[in-house]
Amino acid sequence: MKRREFLRAGAASAALLPTPRVLGANDRIRVALIGAGGRGRSVARWVNETPNAEVAAVADLYTPRREQAVEQLGKPCKPVKHYKQILDDRTVDGVLIGTPDHWHVPLTLEAVAAGKDVYCEKPITQNAAEGEKLLQGVESSEQIVQTGTQQRSWDHFIQAKDVIQSGALGQITFVQCYWYQNYRAGKKIEKFDTAKLDWDLWLGDREKQPFDPMKFRRWRFFWDFGGGIFTDLLTHWIDTIQWIMDSPAPQSVQASGTTHFQDWVETPDTVVGTMLYPKNFTVMHHSSMIGSLEGGGIVFRGEKAMLKLTRDGFALYPEGIVKPEITRLPKAQIQVRRSGDGTRTNVANWLDCMRSRRQPNAPVRAGVEAAHTAHLCNRAMLEKRIVTV
Repeated sequence: MKRREFLRAGAASAALLPTPRVLGANDRIRVALIGAGGRGRSVARWVNETPNAEVAAVADLYTPRREQAVEQLGKPCKPVKHYKQILDDRTVDGVLIGTPDHWHVPLTLEAVAAGKDVYCEKPITQNAAEGEKLLQGVESSEQIVQTGTQQRSWDHFIQAKDVIQSGALGQITFVQCYWYQNYRAGKKIEKFDTAKLDWDLWLGDREKQPFDPMKFRRWRFFWDFGGGIFTDLLTHWIDTIQWIMDSPAPQSVQASGTTHFQDWVETPDTVVGTMLYPKNFTVMHHSSMIGSLEGGGIVFRGEKAMLKLTRDGFALYPEGIVKPEITRLPKAQIQVRRSGDGTRTNVANWLDCMRSRRQPNAPVRAGVEAAHTAHLCNRAMLEKRIVTV
């Protein structure tokens, strides 16, 4: 079956499926994974470790990856090649989408049309034009869609939000966020057996092109399939900031980016973005792919205090304790270490909402808003101008 015929057939068959079953408190939730890369398998693992939930199937277009996932996830997980088989399976209640970004919206829309709840990795859209279509499709359905911006379900991020919204920092006018990763060895990738990969279907609706192992492995850094640093990394932090500051969209964005060493991919390896928000604060993001020291984090700067928030925890440092411009920080007034894993609690929240039918912690609209800000940064960078919303 040709790619376009397959996609049409999948959409048509999904539309004919009946209303999904209503889950009781003791019913076992059956979930299937679509896209069995490292991140997809990691999220699926948390499903298996949740009481009364299991991963029933894995779909991936590359046979070795599909088989590896089934082996890791164990029984009753079974391998399937095409996601259509999962959407047609009436015993599957929800799907985890861990595919490249260009498949996020098509798969989410087909899944909700088939009566499946969805957990989709970030960014939930691959480009700005997809956002409204996705919102219409999901919000007109009765399905639960959780996005993979797990900070909204992470205990210490929720506590940091409460501290900031209590007014402990005073007026906040500047928020810095950063993320550093080391891709110096990123040019070296494993070999793939193309006889075991459906490359044509992997491309989806993207322009037909010959197999490229770099695109298949490092798809985040090619414009057809991902969006580079801004959509891969900024999406997490800007979602957290927009959530904590209760401000879902910037009013203007400017950004720049360049490639200093990672010339084997398309998107820049070093970026800076600045976003002005209507609630009278500015956000600056900077990221480089040459080293990983300090990892990623957010710094909220207020008139009374500064709060530094990372995935390891957060600390609040009061103003007026050390002399101006002294580089050392005062003793933290509040310090909280991380407990648990945010992805685990995000998955647990999704599964809980599949039973209760309440909205999840990271709903589709928040996912679209966070991704949209990242898309605006890419647009400002590529067009070399300030983008006004």
